[in-house]
Amino acid sequence: MNPVIKIDFIQTPTNDSKTISGLKKYWESIEHLLIKREKHFDDVWKKANDEEIFAELVFCLFTPQSKAVLCWAAVNELAKKDMIFNAAAQDISSIISKVRFRRNKAGFVIKARELFSDKGKIKIKNKLKSFDDIYQLRNWLIKNVKGIGYKEAGHFLRNIGLGKDLAILDRHILKNLLFFGAIKEIPKNLTHREYERIEKEMRNFSKKTGIPMAHLDMILWCKESGGIFK
Repeated sequence: MNPVIKIDFIQTPTNDSKTISGLKKYWESIEHLLIKREKHFDDVWKKANDEEIFAELVFCLFTPQSKAVLCWAAVNELAKKDMIFNAAAQDISSIISKVRFRRNKAGFVIKARELFSDKGKIKIKNKLKSFDDIYQLRNWLIKNVKGIGYKEAGHFLRNIGLGKDLAILDRHILKNLLFFGAIKEIPKNLTHREYERIEKEMRNFSKKTGIPMAHLDMILWCKESGGIFK
């Protein structure tokens, strides 16, 4: 069985908004596409099995300093070869050649597989369901899944429909938050405390503009990349 959920890159108009009002107009023009992608994320949690949820985690383990589209292609390739749940780290590394730091990340997959395995089968959904608070769940992932930080944990939870109010602070998002005055500066080191502080300021900016937190993340990513992905 292929454990990867199909998803396409949705092309959007490029945008060079210089004002908050321009950003809001851009959001309004593509809101229907953002809602469509948000529904996809919601459906992942409702319909996906444990293997599919784990594949989403693998994707987020691959993404640091690598292109998302290439990372998802790597996950697909591993799935086609039935390697996500069976292959050794060295074999995984040989397949994901377009993922940066592939040897380390292949090792992270093995560690995550061990963490979420029960009697030889992946059992990840019940563990995630055991948390009532999304912030506690994020902290647990950061502490227990090797290779996962605040950004990756938020990315994973958003992609499986659980993290709508969480920030995914990559360099593009930070740059835009600074440009639109949501934050005063980009910290040299994004510590846990700084991440939570900026996340709070991003949430305040979301309320100020009327753009939902989940949409704000996607729209700022669209502004840079010209499309919606994961």
